[in-house]
Amino acid sequence: MSEKCSDYDFIAQVAKALAHPTRLFILELVARERICVQDIVDKTPYDQSTISKHLSILSSIGIVSYEKEGQKIYYSIKHPCIMNFFTCARVFLDEETSSKQNVLNYCLR
Repeated sequence: MSEKCSDYDFIAQVAKALAHPTRLFILELVARERICVQDIVDKTPYDQSTISKHLSILSSIGIVSYEKEGQKIYYSIKHPCIMNFFTCARVFLDEETSSKQNVLNYCLR
């Protein structure tokens, strides 16, 4: 039983790392291509420190990996299967109209 609990704990930590819209957007960018922090900053309204903080969270849980090349740090997705979450979430929202409306109402607050 304790092994299962640790699996659930890890899954919960992955879910927690994915539980932010900015991190989801960053993850989509990183899944498309190996990308440096500045290129991510250029595609968002956030500054470098904010993006770096989000990338640190994704990296610490093992979702993304990074390589330093000179002054730049490049990120790539470590486990592309995590993107199945996006597909599943979009299917869920398309099929569950009331859930989608609840999410939209929450976002409009």
